[in-house]
Amino acid sequence: MDKTIRVVIADDHKVFLEGLCSLVKDETDIEIVGKAGSGVELLELVAQLQPDVVISDISMPDMNGITAAQKITQEYPDVRIIALSMHKDTQFVREILKTNAYGFLLKDCCFDELAHAVRSAMKGEVCLSQPLRDSVVMDYIGTLRNPQDEEVALSARESEVLKLIAEGNSTKEVAEQLCISVKTVETHRRQIMQKTKYTNIAELTKYAIRCGLTTV
Repeated sequence: MDKTIRVVIADDHKVFLEGLCSLVKDETDIEIVGKAGSGVELLELVAQLQPDVVISDISMPDMNGITAAQKITQEYPDVRIIALSMHKDTQFVREILKTNAYGFLLKDCCFDELAHAVRSAMKGEVCLSQPLRDSVVMDYIGTLRNPQDEEVALSARESEVLKLIAEGNSTKEVAEQLCISVKTVETHRRQIMQKTKYTNIAELTKYAIRCGLTTV
């Protein structure tokens, strides 16, 4: 590369964040210029620093990484975003790619894969971890076979709620795991049913499986 790639990293797990920053220090063409612990903090840093690339976890407090990515690409279209996640959920991949992000990598990927994704993003290339590439292909095949599913656009939070419901969690258990109120879970469930046109948990579970949200 002709210039050093300026990167902002966002993750609410400090150990992971510091470990990643430590690895990047050995790369002569990549420089960490800022670290954020939440989506709101990430937006503030991007506004202040206007980096070349943002590497962001999609599950963060205050504002999730997908919402932050949407705002960043709208306000700073030249900033390239690479999402990180522990989850292989197809819906998350869909949502982050809709923001015009340049990558979605699993957190268990090797560092070389992440460094490659950063350099590729600067070239305008999109990188996905191999398991995610496979799921994207299967998701596309699924929409061809189930046209009804293609038009459904769940938010990141709705996808999380649907995943937990499909895995057999009660409304209270979903609320506890996501640190939200029971009333909020019920609202999300109602919105999910309206969007998918499904009226019971069995249908929602089948839909969640087809979308790759769960393997139940």
